[in-house]
Formats: sequence, C-alpha cells, structure tokens
Amino acid sequence: MWHWLTFLSFLHFLSLVAAQTDPLVVELPNGRIQGRDNGGYYSYESIPYAEPPVAELRFEAPRPYSQQWKHVFDATQPPELCLQWSILVDEDNKLMGKEDCLTVSVYKPKNENRKSFPVVVVIHGGAFMFGGAAEVGHEMILAHGNVIVVKVSYRLGPLGFLSTGDADLPGNFGLKDQRLALNWIKDNIARFGGEPENILLFGQSAGGASVHLQLLQPNIKQLAKAAISISGNALDPWALLQGYKQRAFELAKFMGCKDINSSSEIKKCLKSKDPKDIVSAVRNFLVIGYVPFAIFGPVVEPEDAIDSFLTQHPEDIMKNSNFAEIPWLISYTTEDGGFNAAMLLEKQPNGKELIEELNNRWKELAPDFLFYRQSMNSVDEIDSYSNNLKERYLGNRSFNLDTYCDVQRIFTDILFKNSVTKLMDLYKKHGKSPFYAYIYDFPSKKGLAHWLSRRNDINFGTVHCDDFILMFGLQPNSSLTSDERTVSQYFVQMIEGFAQSSTGVLNYANCKFKNNLDHKQIQLLSITRSGCENLEIDVLP
Repeated sequence: MWHWLTFLSFLHFLSLVAAQTDPLVVELPNGRIQGRDNGGYYSYESIPYAEPPVAELRFEAPRPYSQQWKHVFDATQPPELCLQWSILVDEDNKLMGKEDCLTVSVYKPKNENRKSFPVVVVIHGGAFMFGGAAEVGHEMILAHGNVIVVKVSYRLGPLGFLSTGDADLPGNFGLKDQRLALNWIKDNIARFGGEPENILLFGQSAGGASVHLQLLQPNIKQLAKAAISISGNALDPWALLQGYKQRAFELAKFMGCKDINSSSEIKKCLKSKDPKDIVSAVRNFLVIGYVPFAIFGPVVEPEDAIDSFLTQHPEDIMKNSNFAEIPWLISYTTEDGGFNAAMLLEKQPNGKELIEELNNRWKELAPDFLFYRQSMNSVDEIDSYSNNLKERYLGNRSFNLDTYCDVQRIFTDILFKNSVTKLMDLYKKHGKSPFYAYIYDFPSKKGLAHWLSRRNDINFGTVHCDDFILMFGLQPNSSLTSDERTVSQYFVQMIEGFAQSSTGVLNYANCKFKNNLDHKQIQLLSITRSGCENLEIDVLP
C-alpha cells in the first residue's frame, strides 16, 4: 500500500513538473488549462473569469468564477460572442452568440529573447450592442513578438446594459464585467509570462469609450499603467444614454411582462424569459436600418445602487479631478462619421440612395441618427436643432449623393469629433498625467463605410475603424498594400512602446507625441499615408 501511494505521489510530481515546463499548460487557481500552439504564438482562449450570467445571475453584477476543474480545462476554443442583435449580420434575423460568454483570451508570442512580456488588454467595440473578442485580430501585433494580448468578452445590449434607473436594475453590467476581467488579468497574467505592472488598456469605438469609463475609476492605477482610446470616449453622445428608463419599461412590455410599474417585477419577469427573445426585442427600437446604433448602453446609476460603477456624469467626474492619472492617448479619424452615415448611400429597390429620404424625413430621423432626441425638452427644440444643423452644413441644398460628404461631416462632428474637443479642454484643466491625441487620415480601399453602403464606387475618406484594422485587423498582413504595412508596423510599435515605457513617453514612427498638459494650444499628431506631423492648433481640423 505504501509503495502504491508513493508511486501515485511520484506521478503527481511528474505532472506538476510537466505543467511547469510545457508552455501550453498553465496552472490557475481553478486548475490547469491547456492552450494551443499556433506556430508563431501560443493561445489560451475562452477562460472564464466570472460565473455564467444566466438565470438568477442575469441582470446582476458579475461574480468571480469559483469553480474548480477536475480535469485540464480546454483553452483551445475561440471565444464565443456574447448574445447580441448584430449589425454585422446581413439577414433579417441578426441574433448571434450565447448568454454564457464571460471569458478572457490570452495570446503569447514566441520570443526566446524575452522572459516576460508587457500586456495589451483589448476591449472590443460595437456600440455596446454587438461585436466580440473573436472579431478582434491579434496576429499582426503578435508577429512583432514583444507583447502579450488579452481580449475581454463582456455582456452587450439589453443583457449588459438594461436599466430602470434605480437600485433594483441599475445597469452597466457590461462595464462591471470589464472591471472584473481587469482584476482577473492583474491577478493571473504573470502565470502566462505577462508583466502585471506593465498593462496597457486599449479600446476602439465603444471599446475606447469603455477605456475612458474605466479610467474614471480612481483605483484603475492598480490595474493598468497606460491607456489608449481610439475613436471613442465617454463624452460621445452615444456612449452615455438618456431615456433608458422608458426603454427598459418598453422592453418589458414587448416581452409580455404584466406588471411593468415595478422595477423589481420587471427584473423578475425578464429573468424568466428566454434570453434570445430579450435580445431579439432590440428590433422593436430600430427606426430605420440599424438606427439608432446604440439602444442600450452605459448610464449614470443611482447612488444607492449595490456594486455601482458610475454614479456621476463623466464630465462631472473629470471636473472634480476624481479620475485615474495614467498616461492616455485618444484619437479620431477625419471622417469617423462614415459609421453610420454610409448606410445612407445604399441603393434602394427604386435605384435611389437612402439619403434622399432625408429630404422629407430629416427632422424625424436626425435625432436618432445623432443621439439628441432624449437630451432636449420638447419637439420644437428638437426640430429647431435639426433645422439648424441642416442650415449650417448644407445651406439650401438637398440631401443627395452630391451633398453626402457634408452629411458625413455632420456625423463625424457630432458623434465623434466634438467630444474630443470637450475632452481635451477638460483634461487640460483638471488632468495631471500625460495626455496625447492623434488624427488619422489614410483611407482604406475597402473599409467599414464600403460595407455599410454595399458599394465600392464612393470615396468616403478615412472612416471609423480604418486605423484600427491596421492594428488589430482580422485580415492577413499579406493582403495589405506596402503603405498599409508600413503604417501598421508603426502603429504596432507605438502600442508596444507605450506598454513598455516607464515614463509614459509615446512615439509614432519618427514623431514624438507632445503632452497636451505642457502647452496652451492643442497638441495633435497628424498621421497620414506619407508619415506624421506634430500640429499645434487652436481648433481641431
């Protein structure tokens, strides 16, 4: 008997040694996981960081994952999309994903010259409604071999952001998911060879707004050393919603809940419903196409909410200087508004572009396209603002193909650029750590605007995602032009350098970003096909 126990102990010892020497096996507090060798890098995907947010845990703050694995956990499966009504699906039924989706995925380059790696944590975009970690690439940046990439999945749409504006259903569950994931990464990334003291938080679009919202938590300094928000921040009009309480009650009505006067009863009712039906109800809030593109999203929670994430408006938090002080880069593209203005150029069955409908429906549709319907006090005020916008950008001209660029400019300014101006002013007054910004102008030959419009005969300019796809795009590097490969290389080096810098210094190619806190004028780095240039300006271009 003694010899048998000794033999078993020896086998256990050998298994531990094997786990320590096998790069595909990682020991976590919940047990061991098995990753995959992808040639140039290792991947450890779909690792749960929270208990499944299903049944009684639906519409609740996430709880840390506590299960113990009896066998080696299979970390070779790509991350599942969180349940969503996705703009990326071309069919009428746009339902995708699953409710049990709260995972992180870790990607580690093979580089014998490094014993440990800085970490880039990516929060995906998608208007808080769609998208996922699986739709964010990683091979471009891993090919350089200098950083570990971690991608976070979080709840979306009504499952992630439904709110009745009170403590019973406060909302922001998706943001709380992100926060728990960041804690998991901080606690566990060293087990993969990552440097927990060198974590860069990165996001684009709603991911960029998420990064900003995470930075409004003062103790984020314990979880990240620097941050990048690409074409998205918390001051964008779509990033913090109004009218959300009414929307929650309308959703409950669509779902057949009988008692819609009580938040607690609504929550109880919706917990009993099929999550696919809850998410599919999104279609009832769309007025045309996928408009408004952000129906459920971040909100300001009541102060008495348990596990609250955001109880003040981001602008007020910044004015009170009650936010994290870590180096931060923000950006926008010259025509960010190509999302989602480009859908206006999709040809209709009658051969005309959808934009021509705005000649008769501008006052009806503009408030939903541009997210100001809930921010005004009356229909007259909304109509007046709509008329002023048209007058300012189009004058007496009609909505048509010839005036599309001016319409796209409206979308760019209101949905993306104006918030950058406001944010830079706030940060210059109340911030203390390095604060950088760039504008990107290098149009993609086949970008998001081309997909939304279903046409390739239009020059949209540099639209939303054109820079992001050169950092974390899904397409292979071989499909890029030589100029795109050069820009992609500079972007990757910029991200790597920011993740490794001990002083918060940031560079792109041969250009050094200038800290806005050190100058009265706006310090903006212009990045184009041909290179980069430091601009010192009074007004953003």
